[in-house]
Amino acid sequence: MQAPTIGGVSVPRGDGKTVVRVRRGASLTDFADKINANPASLVTVLFHLGEMATATQSLDEDTFKVLGSELGFDIQVVSPEDEERELFDAFNIDLDYGVEVEDEEDLEPRPPVVTVMGHVDHGKTRLLDAIRNANVIAGEAGGITQHIGAYQVTKEHEGENRAITFIDTPGHEAFTAMRARGAKVTDIAILVVAANDGVMPQTIEALNHAQAADVPIVVAVNKIDVEGANPDKVRQQLTEYNLIAEEYGGDTMFVDVSAKQGLHIDSLLEAVLLTADAALDLRANPDKDALGVAIEANLDRGRGATATVLVQAGTLAVGDSIVAGSAHGRVRAMLDEHGNNLDVALPSRPVQVLGLSSVPRAGDTFVVAPDDRTARQIAEKREAADRQASLAKARKRISLEDLNQALAAGKVETLNLILKGDVSGSVEALEDALLQIDVGEEVDLRIIDRGVGAITMNNINLAMASNAVIIGFNVRAEGQNAEYAEREGVEIRYYSVIYQAIEEIEAALKGMLKPEFEEHEVGTAEIREIFRSSKFGNIAGSIVRSGEIRRGAKARITRDGVVISESVDVAGLRRFKDDVTEVREGYECGINLGSFNDLQVGDLIATYEMREKPRA
Repeated sequence: MQAPTIGGVSVPRGDGKTVVRVRRGASLTDFADKINANPASLVTVLFHLGEMATATQSLDEDTFKVLGSELGFDIQVVSPEDEERELFDAFNIDLDYGVEVEDEEDLEPRPPVVTVMGHVDHGKTRLLDAIRNANVIAGEAGGITQHIGAYQVTKEHEGENRAITFIDTPGHEAFTAMRARGAKVTDIAILVVAANDGVMPQTIEALNHAQAADVPIVVAVNKIDVEGANPDKVRQQLTEYNLIAEEYGGDTMFVDVSAKQGLHIDSLLEAVLLTADAALDLRANPDKDALGVAIEANLDRGRGATATVLVQAGTLAVGDSIVAGSAHGRVRAMLDEHGNNLDVALPSRPVQVLGLSSVPRAGDTFVVAPDDRTARQIAEKREAADRQASLAKARKRISLEDLNQALAAGKVETLNLILKGDVSGSVEALEDALLQIDVGEEVDLRIIDRGVGAITMNNINLAMASNAVIIGFNVRAEGQNAEYAEREGVEIRYYSVIYQAIEEIEAALKGMLKPEFEEHEVGTAEIREIFRSSKFGNIAGSIVRSGEIRRGAKARITRDGVVISESVDVAGLRRFKDDVTEVREGYECGINLGSFNDLQVGDLIATYEMREKPRA
């Protein structure tokens, strides 16, 4: 390597083909170590390229590409999968599993793992409800699955009881990232299409995820009992997307069902098992340390951090030391979907695990480590890598040109958010959806913190320090925390349906948030006498009790505290023989309420106006 001068500093240079591998979120110091350079000189080089960064700041992939092309290095950012593999190799933990890498004699059949996908309101949750004969829809806000869980059902097939594992994924379009993750651990996807609606945008989106993950699809044509149902139309529409029904000469099984009536649910399960047997080799080695995926995790007040995990290979047992993402611990107990204790969990078995140190994220891989110490070391290394990767992701890249433009145009507006939710999958899905909102260059959205559990004093202090808004999804700030937030002027917004949060944040970013109005009382008058007029109708001879009565104002009539009429217009206002625009407190006047004549002595006329409520 030669050491040329760039911007007055000497730095090593490659030949354009020299490959340098760096991990996600690496800093200039990490890169400098790889090429034997002075980190300060790389800061200067980056400055001359129009990028500002410190030596210890986490950089994103684009910045490394710019730096690499300038210095003659092919900088490759290690993918999360490769990074994880290198980490586990260092601890002699084997991540390879599946029929391709195992010895044939070690493999045993395992149940298929099924994900239900489709358009919102096409009946996915009701179908899952019908499959497991439990009412899961009753406790959901907006009828949308907010949490991810998993459960197993059994079906008699060709004389033997066969298990099927269902992953219960949220169904709204905002959960794209989570639905894609569902497809990665899935063997078969059930695509739910309503017979009366046909193929909708989210149907196509779900279909694309399943096809991208290369999983077989079984189509459940739901709502066949509804008026206007046309199952044949659904079959015709899906031929455009390479899903051709068996009756049309294709290889996709279509089953007409009614989740509401419970019709043909057995046929759907039969179709899943037939597809699994025909298209897939579902076997795994149970005689090894378990590995799999954390499907969901939350913080339980009595049990601490709990995670629902899907065992993909090996056998998980009570007492095993496990690592799930940056969480670690010893399995204290395992519960099935009915809350029963289990001693072991075989491949394709979803279980709830108790005993973790913290809450893992949905989609994190979990492995069994040799001992507690190794589990803790792996978790700490994972956490450090994730922290650096998220710092690189959160970094606002501003070149010198951008900075000058921003200064010329006025400062760049930034909306800082803190996300808190009841389960990690929902928090992550919300974060992904919010970061995809495109509102141009005038406004910047930054998620500075996210977590599971109630809104704490630390969250409120961070919001105060960074002028952030706290988003609470199915969690609240309680007691002194709520009072503290109100006292310090920290805005907390609560949601129970995720797409409402996304719509409102997007509207706020675009400056299109609809103004909120509140009623403001202007004045009240008590009717003392009623005068009949052939020209104007009834005139209320009144005395103004408070405020002022204005002509043209909206009024409400109350009689003995009961509202008689709303939104009545004050059409005319007189003092003796003169028309006036307003009458103040303590004065008498005649009030004409237009066509409203149902007046009695003693009625109270309260006038009000709607004023825009200032937003925090």
